[in-house]
Amino acid sequence: MSFSEIIMKHEPAIRLSFFFGMLVLVAGWEYLFPRRERRYTRLLRWSNNLGLTFFNTFAARGVFLLIGMTSVQAAMGFREMGWGLFNINHLPSWLEILLTVLILDFFIYVQHVMVHAVPLLWRLHRVHHADPDYDVTTGARFHPLEIILSLFIKLGAIFFLGAPPAGVLVFEIVLNATAMFNHGNIRLPGAIDRVLRLCIVTPDMHRVHHSTRADEANSNFGFNLPWWDRIFGTYRSQPREGHEGMDIGIATIREPKQTVWITGLLSMPFAGGSAKYTVNRSRDGETEK
Repeated sequence: MSFSEIIMKHEPAIRLSFFFGMLVLVAGWEYLFPRRERRYTRLLRWSNNLGLTFFNTFAARGVFLLIGMTSVQAAMGFREMGWGLFNINHLPSWLEILLTVLILDFFIYVQHVMVHAVPLLWRLHRVHHADPDYDVTTGARFHPLEIILSLFIKLGAIFFLGAPPAGVLVFEIVLNATAMFNHGNIRLPGAIDRVLRLCIVTPDMHRVHHSTRADEANSNFGFNLPWWDRIFGTYRSQPREGHEGMDIGIATIREPKQTVWITGLLSMPFAGGSAKYTVNRSRDGETEK
């Protein structure tokens, strides 16, 4: 059995193992060394956030059944048909995997900026930002329509690259793991945080992005690699009020039935309000008016 066949056969088990392993690790870290006090109990938020996550898993599987392939399987198919840049310009396998991770991460950065900049997309993405607390489950809390949109964007990027299946799997594992890590309500010593954020998005770096202040929420878009924010001028070191004092969420969406319960999360994109959002706003203020 080839390496690609092994990957395809065991892909679900590999992904689930890393997901639950990272969830348990960060959750334990949060329990021992929390950064902020919680507004709501774990039982209430986790049951709804993780309920939405599992709902999204089934939604994604439905899309995969509809199109007949997962992202890793799509990568295998594109390789077999010789489509994409890496199939035109052959590179060493290790370099293709490395470039796949880097380029797909850049696509995620651009996508993240766009879901903040385009009002219609912000309606979907605000489900993620409306979480009144910030912990490991926030990293997996997205509206199913945003998940589906992300899947098709990722498939387009994989097609464009002709990405190797191993590179796609590595990217997805790393992205999921780092998303849970940098959404963790965990305390890191300042010196360690400053070193880590040179090569990976840390919780203190990404937490700024979840501020109710527009200029702070319009910063630190990276989920995995921190370099894009520094290159494109969207990096912000710290929130004004400090991490314990900053207000998290969306200032105009505060009711628990909207921000905590899964029914409110699923209906949020269709709720009232203009959902205006301009990614280049420089004035202080709320994330939406």
